[in-house]
Amino acid sequence: MTSPRLAIVGAGIGGLACARTLQQHGHRVTVFERETSPHARWQGGMLDLHVDTGQAALRAAGLFEEFRALARPEGQELRGLDPVTGALVHHEQPSDGAGNAPEIDRGQLRGLILDSLAPGTVRWGHAIDAVTPVGDGTARLHFKDGTTQDFDLVVGADGAWSRTRPALSDAIPAYTGDTIVETFLDDADSRHPELARLVGNGTMAAKSRQAMLSAQRNSGGHIRVYARLQVPADWHVTAGLDLDDAAAVRDHLLAVLDGWHDSLLGLIRESDGGFVNRPLHVLPIGHTWDHVPGITLLGDAAHLMPPYGIGANLAMLDGTHLATAIATHTDLDQAVRAYEDLMLPRAAAAAQACADLTDTIPGDTVIDVDSARRHLNKRILSAQTPG
Repeated sequence: MTSPRLAIVGAGIGGLACARTLQQHGHRVTVFERETSPHARWQGGMLDLHVDTGQAALRAAGLFEEFRALARPEGQELRGLDPVTGALVHHEQPSDGAGNAPEIDRGQLRGLILDSLAPGTVRWGHAIDAVTPVGDGTARLHFKDGTTQDFDLVVGADGAWSRTRPALSDAIPAYTGDTIVETFLDDADSRHPELARLVGNGTMAAKSRQAMLSAQRNSGGHIRVYARLQVPADWHVTAGLDLDDAAAVRDHLLAVLDGWHDSLLGLIRESDGGFVNRPLHVLPIGHTWDHVPGITLLGDAAHLMPPYGIGANLAMLDGTHLATAIATHTDLDQAVRAYEDLMLPRAAAAAQACADLTDTIPGDTVIDVDSARRHLNKRILSAQTPG
C-alpha cells in the first residue's frame, strides 16, 4: 500500500496513541487540534490503565517502559468513607508489587505520547467545522478559518461533541442525569495536610443515594475533588448560580451536602480554585454507522460512556488497533473495515456493561460502586477480541 494521506482530528490520548503507532510503522500522519498549545487547559485527573486495554495499547505504541517510569502503583489505594460519620468503611491498599492498573496523571500520559511523535505532527490551533466524504473514497476537512484539505482517511478522535461524527451518524449524546462539579487542592501535603491524609495515596470516596464526593491524588501533591450530583442539566440556572462565581458555587455545594461529615466538606470548603461543571453524557448503546470510505471514529467520538474507568483505556486501544490494521493491510479501506469490525462490537459490549452497572448499583456505599466497577472490567475484558 502506498503511503496514504492520514489525518487525525483531536490530540487526546486516543488520537495520539493512533498517531504514535502509525509512525512506529513508518506512516506519516497529521493531527489537527483546536487547542492552541499542549498546555492550553488542564488535562484532567488520574487514569488507571488496565493490562489488557490501556497497557496493551502502550505496548503496541512502544511506550510501555516510559509509562512504567511515570505510573504510580500506590495510586490504586481506595479509601471509602461514611458520608455522615467520616469513618473509614472500606480500604484497599495495593500489595507489594501490585501493578494491574497503576495510576498516571492524564496530562503526564498525554505529554509522554506527544513527546514521542515526530516534530510537527500536531497542528495546534486548527479547529474544524466538519468532515465530508468527497466521493472518491477520500474525505475533506473543513477548518474554522474557511480552508479545506483532503485526506485518504480522516480519523475522528475529537471526543463527546465530535465534529467528525456527523459525517457518519446522526447520534447526539444524551444527558445521564448526573453532573460532576470539579475543583482542586494544590500542594495538599503542606497546605492541607489533614485533607491529604483523608484522601491517601489514591482515591477517596463517600457516597449517599443522591450524591458522591470523591478525591484523587495526582502527582506533585495535587488533589482533584469531584462532587457527583443527580441534578437536571441546567441545575445551576435553576439555582440562580453563575458558575464563574466560585464562592456562590462552593456555598451551594456545601448546602447540598449538608449533614455530611465536616472532614469531607473540607474538600469543598478549602478548595484552592474555581469549579468546573461537567454534565455527563452518553451515546446510545451499540452506536454504529454504515461504513463510509475515508472516515472513521475512535474513543468518545465513537462510544461515549459513563466515567467508570474504561473510556480512556478503550480510546487508546482503538487508536493502536486502527493503526495496526492500517499497517498490516494492503488496502486502506479494508484496514478501516477490519478495525470497525473489531471496535464496534467491543464498544457495544462495553456500553451495555456500563448501562447494567448504572442500573444495578444498589447501595449507598463506595463498596457497592467499587465491586460494580470490578464486574464491569471483567465484562469488558470478556468482550475483547484479539487483534
